[in-house]
Amino acid sequence: MKTILPKELEEKITNGAEIHIIDVREDEEVAQGKIPGAKHIPLGDIPNELAKMDKQQHYYVVCHSGGRSTAACEYMISQGYDVTNMTGGMSAWQGEIEINK
Repeated sequence: MKTILPKELEEKITNGAEIHIIDVREDEEVAQGKIPGAKHIPLGDIPNELAKMDKQQHYYVVCHSGGRSTAACEYMISQGYDVTNMTGGMSAWQGEIEINK
């Protein structure tokens, strides 16, 4: 499984790369803030949401500390998706966050 450090993902965002981030945390966690532009899909909803995702795209998967995103990545890889897990999760993220009101 491919992994990326939070700082490396932040650099990609800062450099204007077109990236697709999926945040698999629960609603109450995402309410505390998420990476700007990340799409929130709770881990339990991933199987039902995959049909809406493009297998030609690459996705970065994020959770709180890396466990749930690892599980999401393993599942998505088994379904033919190209994904990278952000190690350390949001607990290691030092970049900008957005809070949806």
